[in-house]
Amino acid sequence: MPVEEDRTLRTLGLDKAPREHPLLYPGAWPRESGLLDGERFLPLDRLVHEDRAPVLAVGSNACPGQLRLKMAESGIITPVPMVLARVTGVGIGVSAHVSRMGYVSNSPVAAPHGERELFVLWLDARQLRAIDASEGVPRADGNFHRAWLPAPDVRIELADGSALPGAYVYVNRHGVLHDGDGRPRPHPGQRALLTGLLAGSPGLRELFGDSPEEFCARARADLGLCARGTRLFAGQGMVTACGLERYVVSQQYGSPGTGASLAPPLM
Repeated sequence: MPVEEDRTLRTLGLDKAPREHPLLYPGAWPRESGLLDGERFLPLDRLVHEDRAPVLAVGSNACPGQLRLKMAESGIITPVPMVLARVTGVGIGVSAHVSRMGYVSNSPVAAPHGERELFVLWLDARQLRAIDASEGVPRADGNFHRAWLPAPDVRIELADGSALPGAYVYVNRHGVLHDGDGRPRPHPGQRALLTGLLAGSPGLRELFGDSPEEFCARARADLGLCARGTRLFAGQGMVTACGLERYVVSQQYGSPGTGASLAPPLM
């Protein structure tokens, strides 16, 4: 009999969560679509799941190790389909807030002519509530809104050539960091980002130390310090709009997925 392929996250190099290893943020992303099922990343049987909500992952939500940890914290064991898509209209910037997990996260930005590969998470109602909670959506002081990005403003093309009518994304309530010329700054990876931010800001060094390691250690679980860092970004004029703010509106939907419309479920 053929030997079954080892599809565990550890074997695939997808097991480490940035919540536990902040300098690895955004964590390892899979090379292809798959089904996150506990400790395994399995092949998918289809690309569209009409009874679930499609959510674009631009940061650690595309890391199976991180996603598994978030689900486990909410007591969720049901699998999560992760579908690789070619996305036009959304880029990756730098959140203008310091996370209590010890890192400065990715954040979506408008990129009208930009094209990149991102994962679409297909979440059921309970999974969506868990990810909303992890992003602070239900809280007045949370860091992100959940917004619906419709086609044709954003094109989300799947491997079979079909395109989705839209998807959710988490838009930062604080804005994003700019590059010095007012444009959203790209995220070069956590160590390089923190090294550059600390080198350019004595105020940030005073709060978080001189190295990425010190930054992560001081920021982790210190909400007050993270808030001071977030205010420093704004106070030093480092923040700009992400360009997706207009999609943040109050929305009400019915039950999950209704055929081709993919009407997104809420909490």
